[in-house]
Formats: sequence, structure tokens, C-alpha cells
Amino acid sequence: MRHTVSMTFEFTILGRGRAGRSLAAAWGARATLLGHEARPEGLVLLAVPDRAVEDLAKAFPGRCVHLAGSLHLPGVPCAHPLTSFDGEARDWTGTPLAITGAVPDALRRAFGDLGFAAFDLPAELKPLYHAAAVLTSGHAATLWLGAAALLRAQGVALPGRGLLPLAEATLRNVALLGPAGRTGPFPRGDEATIARDVEALPEPWREIFLKLGRSLD
Repeated sequence: MRHTVSMTFEFTILGRGRAGRSLAAAWGARATLLGHEARPEGLVLLAVPDRAVEDLAKAFPGRCVHLAGSLHLPGVPCAHPLTSFDGEARDWTGTPLAITGAVPDALRRAFGDLGFAAFDLPAELKPLYHAAAVLTSGHAATLWLGAAALLRAQGVALPGRGLLPLAEATLRNVALLGPAGRTGPFPRGDEATIARDVEALPEPWREIFLKLGRSLD
């Protein structure tokens, strides 16, 4: 069934997930937010899971842009915001926006007005770029949550904000100092401490601990 909408907005966001809701909230009247089943006229931004992009793009030939950071579809441009959405409008000033293909000027301006900093990303580098994003976001979160779970399993309940202040301080130091902001026994070459820490960990955390710790050596 065709979805009829008013054309007072500049474009449609298709997909009611966290990315779609966040961007819709930030753009306000400039965009309308619809579900996957809608087939609106005009320019469409596909804020849908990667697996749904290809089929949906066929419904909007020449007039859609997708948000999938790793996926490249010839003839379908991509604008990938390098952030983690939570469904709310946030301050995205200085947040990179990876552009692959001919993203329409209206969308480039709309992202720019939200503070995103666009850069051109070649299609062949998209998987590497996205893998780096996953390491920074999803894998970092997995490490923090896993570390907290290891402590809880042994009855250690951290007070206050738990491990989060450590994570925030570490990111702040790296932002200010670059590689010199990385602290701990691995940069110091403290092998005795590393050995004690490894002995305290269960598998597969031992292997993860050692591989990550030595990955920049």
C-alpha cells in the first residue's frame, strides 16, 4: 500500500530504530520519520539494518541514501555518522560523517547543520573503516561490560559509577596525549603485573587480555 505524506519536509527517514529517531528528533520539521513499509515520494534516507538496505534501495532508485558503514551498493550513496545513537537528539559537533557516492546536497547540508563533519570515504575502504568503528564502540563496550561481569562473578561490587570513570579518564587522556595517554602494565613493560593479572583471568579472557595488550607493540 502506498503511503501518502505531506511534502512540507525536505526528505523522509525510513526506519524507526535509534538512528532514525535520533536524526528525526534533531531535524524536526525538515524530515518525516516512517516505518520500513512506507513508500514515500522524494528523497529518502534509509536508517534500517544493513540486511534490509539492498531490497529497500530498489524501491527508491536514484533518490535514496543509506547509513550502513560497511556496506557498499553501486549507485546507492551512503552517509555514515560515526557515532552511537540512542534515539534522542544530541550534540554531534565535530562527529565524522563518512560520505561514499553522490549524496544529495540537501542531505549533506542537513547533516552539516547538526554539526557532522563530512569526509569522502572510498568504497573499498568501508569495511576497514567500519571494523575500526566496531573496535572503538561495540568491542570497547563489550570489554567494559565483560570486566564488570568478571568482578560481579567474584562478589566485587564497585561503588559509585563503577568502571565508567576509568573509561572516561582513559579516553580523555588519549584525546589529549595520543598514544602517550595509554597507561597500564603493557605500556610500562611491567611483565610481573601482567603475569599476575593473566593468572587471575578465566579463558578466553586471558588470550584477549594478552593479545589486546600487545597489539600496539
